[in-house]
Amino acid sequence: PAVNSPMPGNVFTVECKPGQAVKAGDVLVILEAMKMEIEVSAPVDGTVKAVAATVGSTVNTDDLLVTLG
Repeated sequence: PAVNSPMPGNVFTVECKPGQAVKAGDVLVILEAMKMEIEVSAPVDGTVKAVAATVGSTVNTDDLLVTLG
C-alpha cells in the first residue's frame, strides 16, 4: 500500500530505506509542520518498496511518501 502525507509540511527525516522490513506502527517518515514533528507510521506489516520522500522537501496532503509491499 501507499503511505501518504496526512498533512502539508516539510520532510524532516526519513526513517526507512527500500528493502527494509517494517511492522505496523513503525515510524517511516517524520514531517515538520507548524513547528511540530508528525510521525508517519506504517499502516501494516510489510517491506519498503520505494521511498518517495526526500529530506527537506515540501509535501502536501495525500502526497506519496513511501510505498510498502
